[in-house]
Amino acid sequence: MDLYQVFKTRTPIIGVVHLLPLPTSPRWGGNLKTVIDRAEQEATALASGGVDGIIVENFFDAPFTKKQVDPAVVSAMTVIVQQIQSLVTIPIGLNVLRNDGQSGLAIASCVGAQFIRVNVFNGVMATDQGLIEGEAHQLLRYRRELGSDVKILADVLVKHARPLGAINLTNAVQDTIERGLADAVILSGWATGSPPTQEDLELASSAARGTPVLIGSGASWENIAKLMQAADGVIVSSSLKRHGRRELPIDPNRVNQFVEAARQSWNTPEDSQSTSSLKLHS
Repeated sequence: MDLYQVFKTRTPIIGVVHLLPLPTSPRWGGNLKTVIDRAEQEATALASGGVDGIIVENFFDAPFTKKQVDPAVVSAMTVIVQQIQSLVTIPIGLNVLRNDGQSGLAIASCVGAQFIRVNVFNGVMATDQGLIEGEAHQLLRYRRELGSDVKILADVLVKHARPLGAINLTNAVQDTIERGLADAVILSGWATGSPPTQEDLELASSAARGTPVLIGSGASWENIAKLMQAADGVIVSSSLKRHGRRELPIDPNRVNQFVEAARQSWNTPEDSQSTSSLKLHS
């Protein structure tokens, strides 16, 4: 996968829009407009702050189903992504939690989104939703059936989960790429807001052999320079929220601070781009 073709940079910063509870989730508030309004505000803040892409996920739908989400969730996420696309020009992706890659791929293919994140792409993971089995074979065949070029960013040893059997990061990365055919791999810490170790990032990067390795959690303006020494990009969320609290909205000042720190640490010509990614409306 050539990150530049998707994000117009080889070191993308991908901000996350955590959707408020959607229809059928335990904390659903009954008003989709409220969800849309906050998603639009957060996407605008991320794009204005200079991120290179946005991933939309049903973060507040917990407790999650381990596989297929309700059709109402698919419908709501489709509407929300389209609303965001009307406001920003940067690439949009989806993560349908906990592990509904097929719905994510379907939405992305229909609305013209560029990528999806899949938490358990291959192997078997013990999670708080129970045992989740990877379905790389189904997703790759479904993508071909749809005639889609949506990129699959696959977690390796995903957070909030433990693999069945011995942990071998090198083998897990290589299996995800060579046997699962993921377009890029994501490495996270143990939980949301926890970064991967420098050693694990270096191991993953070596095992990936040129396939992009993205940081999936725990990045902040304080640690991004160090983490990116062994990674190709970053997915960031919690540290961009007000007071660093994941339940609060995106803080535009924190976005600016993070992007500035990241750009200064990389200091590559292609990353010196305008931070204005909003569409102009008359």
